[in-house]
Amino acid sequence: MMLRTITADDMDRVIQIWFESSIIAHAFADPEYWRSKTEAMRTLYIPNSETWVWEDDENIQGFLSLNKNDLAALFVLPEAQGHGIGTALMDLAKSLRDELTLAVYTENTRSVSFYRKQGFTEIREQTDEHTGRRELIMAWKK
Repeated sequence: MMLRTITADDMDRVIQIWFESSIIAHAFADPEYWRSKTEAMRTLYIPNSETWVWEDDENIQGFLSLNKNDLAALFVLPEAQGHGIGTALMDLAKSLRDELTLAVYTENTRSVSFYRKQGFTEIREQTDEHTGRRELIMAWKK
């Protein structure tokens, strides 16, 4: 197992993980919405973030993107979830920052629970302007 910064060669795999995980974690949203965001993830969001990947002997299984103190993305392949990868990525984020904020859909109860277990608290609830779905803004401080 290795945590390392993303390279250009990793982009296809990272986008695959993001897309597959997004469709499952956000089953309440139309998959076409996520498909429409693929190019922006590849050319805008990931390149403008500090991104780390979790890799085992075979392949990248998850990744984390930070944009300043915003936890912009934390995704683990669905079949690799529940094995400590998300926690390892979160531990890395906490070691790199003194405070973190994130947005998570209220309907994504598994992720909300994970973030609470990681010490995040709810700051406010709002409507995501892109999807019209309710989301929580959560924060963590050292």
